[in-house]
Amino acid sequence: MLRKGLFALLIILLLIVLYFLAWPVPIEPVAWKAPPNPGYTGPFAQNELLKAIEFLKIGANHGPEDVAIDDQGRIYLATHEGVIVRLQPDGTKPENWVNTNGRPLGIDFDNAGNLIVADAVRGLLFISPEGKIIELATVADGIPIRYADDVDCAADGKIYFSDASTKFGAKESGGTMEGSLLDIMEHGGHGRLLVYDPATRQAKTLLSGLNFANGVALSHDQNYVLINELGSYRVIRYWIAGPNIGKSEPIIENLPGFPDNISTGLEGRFWVALISPRNKLVDDLSEKPFLRKMIQRMPKFIRPKATAYGHIIAIDGNGKVLKSLQDPKTGYPQNTSVTETKDFLYIGSLISPVVARLAKSKVGL
Repeated sequence: MLRKGLFALLIILLLIVLYFLAWPVPIEPVAWKAPPNPGYTGPFAQNELLKAIEFLKIGANHGPEDVAIDDQGRIYLATHEGVIVRLQPDGTKPENWVNTNGRPLGIDFDNAGNLIVADAVRGLLFISPEGKIIELATVADGIPIRYADDVDCAADGKIYFSDASTKFGAKESGGTMEGSLLDIMEHGGHGRLLVYDPATRQAKTLLSGLNFANGVALSHDQNYVLINELGSYRVIRYWIAGPNIGKSEPIIENLPGFPDNISTGLEGRFWVALISPRNKLVDDLSEKPFLRKMIQRMPKFIRPKATAYGHIIAIDGNGKVLKSLQDPKTGYPQNTSVTETKDFLYIGSLISPVVARLAKSKVGL
């Protein structure tokens, strides 16, 4: 009886070992070398300046990923439910304006007052002032847009946007967070920067090979586009005009967190929202793809995930950090975007049931 029990135990142990060694998972991790984490030092020294935020209600919705302001000062929010919520200029009276029946992420108004939406499920969308929804692009260069993430509209009518991952689409992966975690764990360079030209009604790829391409922001002079490479902790500049057109280079690297969206602010600023601090396990295993694959076979609650730490930064066009606003004990977790107006910073979140607003006067802006 004892021998039978030991044999059964050995079989169970063998099956467990085989599971961790060979069970199929969706990722094929690629070896890379994560830069040393600077932590909250130097220009990122810890502070509590974000604690001065106030909250605006958004109805029975949550996850106000991005914020856009129309020419009447009304506030628009892209939420997890697919609803674009509209608030009055004073932040009151939330209403469900339209529903994309997808997952709207980045939003921006074009010159004609139409809301342009990067929808992680449906692609690039156009919403007229009357609420009519049109799909602008679902494919670029023959490749489906599986994870439209952020968007910025140029003065000439072109629309720059990101396809975060051509492999781990939000719909196919079971959600935006699930797709992002798979892409980060693989680090296979599936993200790209795209441009949609209304003259040709076509989207094309400008830059590929990015590790989770996220936020997109045009420069104040419209000469370049900044794009956040979330999986590599950096912001890249891609030139769209001038002698360097078609070239790209990082302007800030080795951030202490994962950069989500980026937006063009006032007075030469760009705002970057850091959705979560870097994960030590992800960094330590960057050069060990086999172990990352084993981690993916573990129960979901054990795998690396985003942690709560409120953090947004302002940089200039050369990547110099101008402001770092933090809330280590955040009541408003997973910051995803910043929209700057004359008086306020509106801060998005992936999971919050409210949207945050910060009076600039409270942080010396």
